[in-house]
Amino acid sequence: MISLRTLNATKSSFLRRTPSFASSFSTASSSDPSKTVVIVDGVRLPFATTSTIYANEMAVDLQRLAFHGLLTKTALPKNEIDYVIAGTVIQEVRTSNVAREASINAGIPNSVGSHTVSMACISSNAAICAAAEKIATGHASVVIAGGCETFSDVPIRLSRPIRQKLITLPKAMKKGGPLGALKHMFGKLKMKDVSLETPAIANFTTGEVMGVSSDRLAAKFGVSREEQDEFAVRSHVLAQKAHDDGFYKGEITPYNGSTVENGIKGDSTIESVSKLKPAFVKPHGTHTAANSSYLTDGASASLVMSEQKALELGFQPMAYLRDWSFKACDPFEELLLGPTYCSQEVLTKNNMSMSDFGVFEIHEAFAGQILSNLTAMNSQGFADDKFGGKKVGEVDMDKLNTKGGSLALGHPFGATGSRLVTTASRRLQKEEERFALIAACADGGTGHACILERYDN
Repeated sequence: MISLRTLNATKSSFLRRTPSFASSFSTASSSDPSKTVVIVDGVRLPFATTSTIYANEMAVDLQRLAFHGLLTKTALPKNEIDYVIAGTVIQEVRTSNVAREASINAGIPNSVGSHTVSMACISSNAAICAAAEKIATGHASVVIAGGCETFSDVPIRLSRPIRQKLITLPKAMKKGGPLGALKHMFGKLKMKDVSLETPAIANFTTGEVMGVSSDRLAAKFGVSREEQDEFAVRSHVLAQKAHDDGFYKGEITPYNGSTVENGIKGDSTIESVSKLKPAFVKPHGTHTAANSSYLTDGASASLVMSEQKALELGFQPMAYLRDWSFKACDPFEELLLGPTYCSQEVLTKNNMSMSDFGVFEIHEAFAGQILSNLTAMNSQGFADDKFGGKKVGEVDMDKLNTKGGSLALGHPFGATGSRLVTTASRRLQKEEERFALIAACADGGTGHACILERYDN
């Protein structure tokens, strides 16, 4: 088990180096600048707790505002956009291709194609990597990719028996008139059928709520309640400090003139969070409302270009997107362990180690989930069992999520991935580090990791 206190105490004893393999990445690198993928810029709306500031907005509205904010910030000529991709999880049937609807309503030309992707919490990571693939294969030069989510207006459905009766009601009405329609609707209907179906934060195949799965994962890797509470407090304190220091100025596009993110509790203490009772596994679980990410509304957008096109248009890119991985693991036992598997793949493929990275941005679904992944990454036993004996390695806590993470900032499912990419890219520039590793878990046992390299301006 990796103790949070031990992780915090770990210091790098080596000089930062630029690996000799920096120009030979396996996926997105190219000697052709027209196919070399760069992250030019990115924005997000202020992430907000559900049913607060965005209570009257649809997800498509949030995505439109994020697209508009990115276009305003970059002054990108709209006729230069080749394609638009957005990720979302909880679909609104009226805007099933939310990327297209948001694109048109943000003023992007009707001729610009767009599609929507859904991959749980890594949906906007999938959008960004799909954009990169278009550029790397010569099918686009300028792509806007992002994601959105609202829990303030989720689709709540009638039970299936009632839905089935309503669908066939016109036929019954035509055949038997009003009386026939009444008999059709109420015949054989049971009291239990008179109910509503709301979206559940549970895996369809396993039937297990993610918090329960993460709680079990933490127990498996020996992550204590105290360590989780410490990590949660760390996230809130760092997020508040980043806001106070002005780090997020320019990254957050205002909503109604404000950039406040109302889920951050900068005054959190170990004493206050330790008083909360278990939220998922009762009465002895370790996951609480304080050390779990909360339901969040928000949207984000990233500007992804070919290096050649970015320079032609006068932009200074923030980072190269060098390589990425999407993998899956056992959803019954390892639902949220995807970051470990994906990090192992992308590092091995590019002959890199954890010591090569000066920036880490890893999604915090639950404190127990991220600490379990950090433990697995540095576990020789886990490496022997899963990776032929080669550990992923130890993450330097002094370089991990130093501007706060999802526990504090919030986690709109479809938008978090783009936030991670933007923050990591900006950190590379401000901190003058060479490489960043981004990783995130997602429902279904899926995961993502990618490598960014600082663009020298």
